[in-house]
Amino acid sequence: METASKKETLHETPIKCQDIFKALPDQQTLIRAVLTNGVAGVGKTFSVQKFTLDWAEGLGNQDVSLVIPLSFRELNLIKGEQYSLLRLLHVFHPTLQKVTAVLLIFDGLDESRLSLDFRNNEVVADVSQQSSVNVLLTNLIRGKLLPSALVWITSRPAAANQIPPECVDRVTEVRGFTDAQKEEYFRRRSSDEDLSSRIISHIKSSRSLHITCLIPVFCWITAAVLDHMLTTDQRGELPQTLTDMYSHFLLVQTKRKKQKYEAGHETSPQQLTEADRELLLKLGRLAFEHLEKGDIMFYQEDLQRCGLDVNEALVHSGVGTEIFKRESVIFQKTV
Repeated sequence: METASKKETLHETPIKCQDIFKALPDQQTLIRAVLTNGVAGVGKTFSVQKFTLDWAEGLGNQDVSLVIPLSFRELNLIKGEQYSLLRLLHVFHPTLQKVTAVLLIFDGLDESRLSLDFRNNEVVADVSQQSSVNVLLTNLIRGKLLPSALVWITSRPAAANQIPPECVDRVTEVRGFTDAQKEEYFRRRSSDEDLSSRIISHIKSSRSLHITCLIPVFCWITAAVLDHMLTTDQRGELPQTLTDMYSHFLLVQTKRKKQKYEAGHETSPQQLTEADRELLLKLGRLAFEHLEKGDIMFYQEDLQRCGLDVNEALVHSGVGTEIFKRESVIFQKTV
């Protein structure tokens, strides 16, 4: 992230999200496949949602008659089964009638648990031909299947090299907030001008916090922690490192749970109950085991394996409601 924050933009071209399939003035080639990368939480999925909303409201890309967002977190659930492209699209979008000028969005390549083999996979060119999901995806991305379709893939940088360069016509990157936008975020978030000025001043004083705040979601975490610490009687030094910030964030969320469900009894955030400690240890086990496996997406059975009661965690813990994003996806599965 530090490298990205210092990048020279002399040989790079800023581009609006809704223009990613439009050729630049000096380009003659058709842009069919776009790969967008960016670090975790920087706004890749948000860009997909903004593009789709603008299209749906008639504000851009009206030459495309159909936009089909498909997330890898959902595609993971059907690996091992045989599908034709038409049947696969109907699983995700049952009301779909026909496939014409279409844009297929594959969001979150880094979350994929599918094996994408671009070198050895069989060629599938017929939309009604059955094959495995990973074979369908490689053929779509290579342009063998539905060659007239536009394809947009989003990924964290570490996973982006799964897509061969010859399959991609344009690479874009979501960079996150500029220094001016960081300040704008904190000023807009709070009506207390003095409080937002103190938060901005503290972030500027810590090199690691200031760099990390290019990620919008980290600005939100930072604001939640510093808001709490600066508006209560809590004493002690403000967090200077990422570890400090995340630790305080967990404590702040635990304290919020107490205030909401335990009649607002005021306690020090350092006063954890045995149940709080148990929850944090289970979360730690979940994080550690999946870090070892290289997984970044949790399914309901993963939480249960670590002894986490999903419903209880979501209802009674600020950690559950604020950090976990719960989605009900195809086959009534919970991600």
